[in-house]
Amino acid sequence: QVLLVESGGGSVQAGGSVRLSCAASGITFRINVGGWYRQAPGKQRELVAVINWDGDTNYADSVKGRFTISRDIGKNTVDLQMNSLKPEDTAVYYCNSRRGGVDYWGKGTLVTVSS
Repeated sequence: QVLLVESGGGSVQAGGSVRLSCAASGITFRINVGGWYRQAPGKQRELVAVINWDGDTNYADSVKGRFTISRDIGKNTVDLQMNSLKPEDTAVYYCNSRRGGVDYWGKGTLVTVSS
């Protein structure tokens, strides 16, 4: 059974920083992609950042230069460091991984950025 558990969400003022962490069981980030998506109220879920099995990373244009995705293979975690936060970054952030064409999701963690 695959389980992804997010932590680290909360409220922060604009310009601040938050670090999210995703702990996985039943799937390994060493060989499977790890990603962060977000869904703001009234909007569709969108990709924020992914880190592939080879360590290659990709970011949404809206977060480039502000967010950094990383992984700890030993702990089997994927983190998202978010700096210079803006009110438009307010959303529920979801951890994602994929294996055999099947997507797995965490329950999400809320990040609220106030102006």
